[in-house]
This record gives sequence, structure tokens and C-alpha cells, in this order.
Amino acid sequence: MKAYLILEDGNVFEGESFGAQTEVVSEFVFNTSMTGYLEVLTDPSYAGQSVVMTYPLIGNYGVCFEDEESRKPYVEGFVVNECARLGSNFRKNVDLETYLIDNNIPGIQGVDTRHITKIIRNEGCMNGMITTTHYEDLSEVLERIKAFKVSGVVEATTCEEPYTIGEGTKKVALYDFGAKRNIAKELVKRGCEVTVFPASTKAQTIIDGNFDGVMLSNGPGDPEECVEIIEEMKVLMASGLPIFAICLGHQLMALAHGFETEKLKYGHHGANHPVKDLRTGRVYISTQNHNFVVVEDKIDETIAKAWFKNVNDGTIEGVEYLNENIKTVQFHPEACAGPLDTGYLFDEFMTMMGGNHNA
Repeated sequence: MKAYLILEDGNVFEGESFGAQTEVVSEFVFNTSMTGYLEVLTDPSYAGQSVVMTYPLIGNYGVCFEDEESRKPYVEGFVVNECARLGSNFRKNVDLETYLIDNNIPGIQGVDTRHITKIIRNEGCMNGMITTTHYEDLSEVLERIKAFKVSGVVEATTCEEPYTIGEGTKKVALYDFGAKRNIAKELVKRGCEVTVFPASTKAQTIIDGNFDGVMLSNGPGDPEECVEIIEEMKVLMASGLPIFAICLGHQLMALAHGFETEKLKYGHHGANHPVKDLRTGRVYISTQNHNFVVVEDKIDETIAKAWFKNVNDGTIEGVEYLNENIKTVQFHPEACAGPLDTGYLFDEFMTMMGGNHNA
């Protein structure tokens, strides 16, 4: 069956439908990873977005449920040049198309993903639609597409009730703003008992919980929309508890300190982004998935300093707070899928809590 990708700038791409045959409007971003498509699909940070994969062949090793990063996929739609019909891997549970059908996610293949990526790079992130309906008149469709806004996504992706995993000498509270499972797994590997809390949890609940440290997770959407959460972060940061934050958590902590965030033109999405540790000058390859960044010249130098920077565009990738036991990074040190270069940051968090870090 034919399918169409309609971008808000009026560009229309005709391809072949795969996955669920349903219509979806969302924001479109591109991801430059060669592998890890299941981790992309199940990363809650993509809530409200459809993903264009730049690598031409996707699905060649099928889907292994063990590799899912959350309880379900959150990507709205999936755009590939070619979807492999047969996934070949001894761990495979189902093929990619079956997985998309089972989770009601529409896909389109047979389109020029390189061309689509260039449009997003030049024009910036934009809304679009994946549909199997051929629209002769695009005026009404484009109005619907342009009216779409990513909102309420943290509430849609966070857990409903607290739960605990792992055993160990250190008790860690993990705020779930749309957390990837591997964050908790990396802490458990280092001897932590991790209690995962919904995004709406009051800071005082954490403070009263006798935790050794707090981890703030990744998550989707505009950080400035999380007004109530930011207020709780102000209370939390005043508690003196060691805090380490990733991605959205990094942005929320910056906003809680009175700094500012802004939206990037097309964001960072992929497993090949170089970041520089400003303390050592060493460059690491990182996994990233975000549209917003902390504004460098709005960081109060009496409160914090830049820790990591993106080698490609110079944006802030980490912040170290000077008089608080708080460190934050924009990228994903849990790196699933992706390079393991920055996994040592979990060891650094263990040190912040005064613990060992034998992963």
C-alpha cells in the first residue's frame, strides 16, 4: 500500500506503508545511528515525535524484547529508506514490521531519507504527517499539521507508582521523567538499590526517604513546560543530597537554578556525537536525544560552570555546580544503544555519594 509523508513546509514524499496503517501527526527529527533502532523506538524522550533513520537499512536483526528501554515504544511514526523483511538474529523475538503493527505505529519506507534529513537540517525540526490517504488538497492537512504541538509528554511517559529494583549498599532515588531502563541497570550494577519515582513526586518525599543520592532521568518535550517539577527541583537541590542528572533532568536542574534553555534548530539524535570534557580536554563519543539545550551565557559563573561541550556545535553538554554536590550531563552515559565511552560518569556519581563503583 502507498503511504505519504507530508511535511509542514508542503513537501510530500510518496513511499510504501509498513507497520500500522494509521495516520499520525507529530514533530519530525532524524537519528544518525546505524544500529539500535529498537532502543530508539522505546526511548520515551521521543514521545510526540516521529523519527527519520538516516542509515538506509533498518530492521536487519529484528526485535529482541530484552533490549527495550521502556515498557512500550513512544515514537509516533518511523521513516526508513528500506525496512528489512527478514530479521536475522538468534535473539530475535519478532520482526520490526510486526513490532510496529503490534504497537500501532505507522511507518513509511522507500523514501529518500537523505533528502528528508537535509530538509530538516536546513529548515529545522518541523511537524509532519504519515498517512496512507492521498490528499488532493493539502491546505486543510497542512493546517492540522502546523497546529500540532508536543505537550504533556512527561506525564504520559513517567511511571504511575514508585517501584524498587536491585540491592546494594547505596540507596538511590531515580526521578522518572521518561527514564530509559538502562539508567537504573547501570546503578544496580554498581551496587545500588534504586527506587524509581513518578515525575510528580514531591521533593520532600525524596528528602525524607533516607536516600544516599538522587538521579534525574532523561525525558521528552520542552523543559520549560515542567513548571511544577522545576519548583520541586529547587527544594531538592537545597537539601544537600548528591544529585546527578541526565538529559531532561540536566535541563530541569539548570532551570531550577535560574538559568535558561532554548530549542536547537534540529536537535541532537544519534549515537555518534562527540563531547569534550573541559576538565581534561578529552573527547568522548556519546549517545544523544534532545531538542533543547542549556544556554551557555545564561549560566551564573558564581553558581556553576560548563563541564562538557559538544565538539560539533559548541553547545553545553554538561554542568558542574560549584558549591553543591550536583553534576549534570545532556548526553546519555547509559548509552543504550551507543558507545560506552561515558559510562564512567556513573562511577563519578557513586563517588559523589561516598560509595564504591565496582561495575
